[in-house]
Amino acid sequence: MSHAAVLALGSNLGDREQIIRAGIRDIAALPGVVVTGASGLVETPALTLHGIDTDAPTYLNAVLTVRTTLDPHELLHALNGVETEHGRVRNERWGDRTLDIDIIDVDGVVIASDDLTVPHPRAHERAFVLAPWLQIVPDATLPGFGRADALLAATGQTPFDYPAEPLL
Repeated sequence: MSHAAVLALGSNLGDREQIIRAGIRDIAALPGVVVTGASGLVETPALTLHGIDTDAPTYLNAVLTVRTTLDPHELLHALNGVETEHGRVRNERWGDRTLDIDIIDVDGVVIASDDLTVPHPRAHERAFVLAPWLQIVPDATLPGFGRADALLAATGQTPFDYPAEPLL
């Protein structure tokens, strides 16, 4: 059985663009995963538990759509492995990171377990997820929250497009 999933990638440490590009290659190389779409890159200030941190390095973000034969928990485990391969350290919640990969949606279903919540619990308020997602799925809908374009408008934020060659 194949699942449609939406993944959000972000990086604010190191060569952010190259790390995201390498992360996409590694995701595409995962057994049972096929990348079907990639947004452009957007740049945003670092967001912490306490709000925007103008002293932290800015983030580059992108969104991928994939088809996978992995169940959502297997996909999460595989993506955590990709993060680790790229130096991801989980010392601080919402801290700086070389590579962050979040599962935003899988087949429009709701999952609530100790290690995985889908749809992603804060995707509806994150312009750096919604704007790139709309680049590849203009009629995207976040289950339980509504149309991504309306959610993006409600954030009042517009991420900056980052000049780069296409990710795919």
